[in-house]
Amino acid sequence: MISTDHTGNLVAITVFGEFTLADYREFEELVSYKIRFGGQVDLLFDLREMAGFTLDLAWEEIKFSRQHSHDFRRIAILTEDQWITWSAWLSQHFVEAEVKVFEDEEEARTWLGTAMEAA
Repeated sequence: MISTDHTGNLVAITVFGEFTLADYREFEELVSYKIRFGGQVDLLFDLREMAGFTLDLAWEEIKFSRQHSHDFRRIAILTEDQWITWSAWLSQHFVEAEVKVFEDEEEARTWLGTAMEAA
């Protein structure tokens, strides 16, 4: 299950439990709309409560990232999990955005806010 919040060019996603393809499609729809009508977006993924993800979601994430490689400015990922940190490092090769992993939400939002002010 996911929770979404979006203000201006920031899209924040919080994942609870297993991150499924249906959840990711909800995320894709929101982000595609924001890109179409507002240009580049910043993303905040809160994965601290994520229990896992499905294989079909991982494939969809790669396809979506490649399709929208120029559409993100900054991507902040909240996690304490080393595998997710490694996955974030790998994902940055598919997008031109700055990707950074945080353990503290306030630091992540501050970093994203700096990007929004510069735009």
